[in-house]
Amino acid sequence: MNDARQYDRPIAIADGIYWVGFYEEDSNFHCNPYLIIEGDEAVLIDGGSRPDFAVVMMKILQTGIRPEQIVALIYQHPDPDLCGSMPNMIDLCANRELSIVSDPMNHIFINYYIGKHRHHLLKSISAAEYTLTVNGRTLQFYKTPFVHSSGSFVTYDPKTKTLFSSDLFGSFSREWELFVQFAGECPACTDYEHCVNNRKYCPLSDIESFHRTIMPCGKALAFAMGIIKALDVQILAPQHGSVFTQKRDIDFLIKKLESLDGVGIDGVL
Repeated sequence: MNDARQYDRPIAIADGIYWVGFYEEDSNFHCNPYLIIEGDEAVLIDGGSRPDFAVVMMKILQTGIRPEQIVALIYQHPDPDLCGSMPNMIDLCANRELSIVSDPMNHIFINYYIGKHRHHLLKSISAAEYTLTVNGRTLQFYKTPFVHSSGSFVTYDPKTKTLFSSDLFGSFSREWELFVQFAGECPACTDYEHCVNNRKYCPLSDIESFHRTIMPCGKALAFAMGIIKALDVQILAPQHGSVFTQKRDIDFLIKKLESLDGVGIDGVL
């Protein structure tokens, strides 16, 4: 069982990148906001729900960043588990240069979080690839439509080769740790209930179940994997579930999800 105290503070996952999420022992649905710091400016990715605002902001402050130093709020799809705290974030950041970055299809729904008087903050991803530069650090955005919303996209940091993958690679986890690493035998395993390494819990079943439940169809999921596998990803940071830091694990998961069957409507039909 996890010691919840280890998650009471922000946790560095790469150079200038911090997990600022939360751990709930009784939850099987963990959300992972991430803060990217470059010099005296910061960017927050998928900031979290309204009830989680206080915890996320506390951890942002613990990194040494003041709210007014946040120059962009990135929302990779419009669900309330990551967008619900948006009005609170805007109020506290109080930065005249603040922008809310998302896909135009997401802005249709984001409008309802912020009100008409704040629509000028919206900055749209308008092409297949779009970039945001913060103090010389460039983030790249790649559209991954219909996994699971029409405006879904992922964010790539070339400096650390970190991919913020939104709902992709996430899971409903019966047991949760921020960092997960697979054993060498895992890619060949088909019996998730009986681990050859005698581990008490295997996350693969929950990862597969999450994608079969949340994603609309296998074709959309495979399309997204095709985009991601073309990137040099060394750290995989989903908005739900766990972070992966081993290249072999990342390649394994991409291959696994690219061919996953029974996804969404495919499982019904």
